[in-house]
Amino acid sequence: MAEHRSMQRAALLDAARSLLSEGGTEALTFPALAERTGLARSSVYEYFRSRAAVVEELCEVDFPVWAADVSAAMERAGTAEAKVEAYVRQQLELVGDRRHRAVVAISASELDAGAREKIRAAHGGLVAMIVEALGDLGHEQPRLAAMLVQGVVDAAVRRIELGAAEEPGAIRDAAVSMALRGVRG
Repeated sequence: MAEHRSMQRAALLDAARSLLSEGGTEALTFPALAERTGLARSSVYEYFRSRAAVVEELCEVDFPVWAADVSAAMERAGTAEAKVEAYVRQQLELVGDRRHRAVVAISASELDAGAREKIRAAHGGLVAMIVEALGDLGHEQPRLAAMLVQGVVDAAVRRIELGAAEEPGAIRDAAVSMALRGVRG
């Protein structure tokens, strides 16, 4: 029974990812989740009390996976500068991924304070990864520099998500180049 429940919960989360990546947070409704999974709407409420609860769980499940990808890419990089490049590039490589799309949709949405706090903490963890590399590059204010680099990443993510005129690869290269030129000071 417990295994069956965890499979249904996983199916609901997967359906939520798809809905978010296709239509943003407006698309994430309990009727849509029920329809996607073939569960009764009342069953969806047995698993999650609200949309915010679905979003919170998605963040708990997906954000660490995403952060681990970025962390692994940084660990493979030799120099501090290569780590900064890996940090930017890996986040932007993940943009087409449904998990990432869902997280982006969530970040942009209206959430309760608890869910927002979890996202902030996860983002903080992501930014903390690069603070050390920026310190190694001799930055006087590595934390501030890290926030600004993340701002470049976030802007590039939005640009890719919007299906801007530029190719995603060109946007990635421009973001990497801007971040590296900026962090060299």
